[in-house]
Amino acid sequence: MPITPLSRRSFLAASVVAPFAFRGIASAAASSIPVGLELYSVRDTLAKDPEGTVRAVAKMGYQCVEFYGPYFEWTTDQAKQMRKVLDELGIHCYSTHNDGENFSDAKISHARDLNLILGSKYVVQAWSDPKPTLDGWKKLADSLNAAADKLKSDRLKVGYHNHDAEWKLVEGKSPIEVIAANTRPDVMLQLDIGTCLEAGADPVSWIKANPGRIHSIHCKDWSPDPNVAYKTIFGEGKADWKAIFQAAESGGGIEYYLIEQEGSRFPELETAKRCLEAYRQTRAGR
Repeated sequence: MPITPLSRRSFLAASVVAPFAFRGIASAAASSIPVGLELYSVRDTLAKDPEGTVRAVAKMGYQCVEFYGPYFEWTTDQAKQMRKVLDELGIHCYSTHNDGENFSDAKISHARDLNLILGSKYVVQAWSDPKPTLDGWKKLADSLNAAADKLKSDRLKVGYHNHDAEWKLVEGKSPIEVIAANTRPDVMLQLDIGTCLEAGADPVSWIKANPGRIHSIHCKDWSPDPNVAYKTIFGEGKADWKAIFQAAESGGGIEYYLIEQEGSRFPELETAKRCLEAYRQTRAGR
């Protein structure tokens, strides 16, 4: 069939429509990125009723959850029961937060088993004591690579979650740069926005400097008001969320967002609900 050339009128009409079409595609891509809750946000409620808390979070509209430290004490049967709940609710656990010890020879097999049951993709080291030298941070990077090697055959990946210490200069260099430079490209750099801002760093610049490695972001806001700090509700702090989302989705490698809250002027579950509502409003206004 011959191809009919576009008339000038058709071309101009297509030129007008195209930007809106591309905008629609971009919007659809953004809306397909799941948003979840780091369950540390509802830690007191979770400790009293794990299944009930996960059900309440799913009812709000969260699409995934991230279990933190205490999950490691579960038996495999407890993990299987939680997986049943997740499947019933139609939500996912893409990652868990872990102490560094969970990657040790004595504990890594249990971490592997629990994460495989939960359906996780990333086993994230959530904390490391600040190191006084860059060599100490380099050794941390080496340990992350070693853990990645151990979990690779099970199709689990390793991640690292920053706090403010990783942005503070040690011997003239920020530890987070050492971690990024000395870990394998498949080690996720899970970016905590709030602690990045508190340390005076720029999350957008960091995302752009590490393309394809920011697979998840902790959407935690921060206020310079010392009476508020991390207790600010999503969208009420210093974070430029639109710029952060743009960077994450235009090369950062984002796969899912996680809202995290360290407390607020509201009860835990209400805080989680308010944060999700504010997140959706921000996304709708992009």
